[in-house]
Amino acid sequence: MGLSDRVNTLGRDLKARFGQRVHKLTVSAGFVCPNMDGTRGRGGCAFCNNDSFAPQGQDGGEVARQLREGREVIVRRNGASLYLAYFQAYTNTYAEVDRLKHLYDAALEQPGVVGLAIGTRPDCVPDKVLDLLCAYQDQGYLIWLELGLQSAFDETLNRVNRGHGFGEYKDAVNRARSRGLLVCTHLIHGLPGETPWHQRETLSRVLNEGTDGLKLHPLHVVRGTQLARLWRNGDYRPWTLNEYVNTAADLIEMTPPEVVFHRLTATAREPLLLAPEWCASKWNAINGIEQELTRRGTRQGARHPYPDSHLPGTQESC
Repeated sequence: MGLSDRVNTLGRDLKARFGQRVHKLTVSAGFVCPNMDGTRGRGGCAFCNNDSFAPQGQDGGEVARQLREGREVIVRRNGASLYLAYFQAYTNTYAEVDRLKHLYDAALEQPGVVGLAIGTRPDCVPDKVLDLLCAYQDQGYLIWLELGLQSAFDETLNRVNRGHGFGEYKDAVNRARSRGLLVCTHLIHGLPGETPWHQRETLSRVLNEGTDGLKLHPLHVVRGTQLARLWRNGDYRPWTLNEYVNTAADLIEMTPPEVVFHRLTATAREPLLLAPEWCASKWNAINGIEQELTRRGTRQGARHPYPDSHLPGTQESC
């Protein structure tokens, strides 16, 4: 029994939808962030250095070229012919709707692209943007709106200079899901001042609002961030692999079976990564989570709080 037998992974979900493997192709489209340009704040989040997760070689250039080059690599590697265009770096709804439409259209015009995954902040999804995404969904494309919440505790979000609170997330997720858009919520484990209890409580609050997908990330320390200074001064201790694995397994058990896990860990490239060392490879966490679920003899939804397996929240078509 493998991980996808115990967890409703994105790969499993996409294969069920399309009858074959669908691969994500990451796009860097030259966006910025309102928490860095002065609109919401300066300096960005305490943990953020986009170079630590942006694929090498992506320069914010032409969307079509980036997708073409990414597609060529994937075809050589595993022969996949269907793709989601993943707008990842910075805030990918932070622009005028006309510019967003131009960029999204360019991605959807590429061979084999069956949908979009749009990474953004919950304070950057006005109704016009949601309506644009709904229009793509009405055309038959798969659309995932990925909202970076990280924590449901405003004290934590203030501590890491996030620039928004849980209230903005609740508003965004409710407006998106009321339109029938699929929402994936990003959560970070190990934020300063938080314990595994905070992670479980954050998940409970997120599930109470309703979400269709989850991404779990360990907090890693990378160069050029405020967090790096705290770590060097001894004011921040990263989670151990065992702490992360056990908490992730707890959250998986709490999550209703129909929620899609888009990611169970995250990595940073060397030499940007400072700590913890286990974040240099995704397999450290993935294998650990699979082994822990196997040891427990459990799976996703084993102790989720909704016995009828229906998420709260109202969903209508776009």
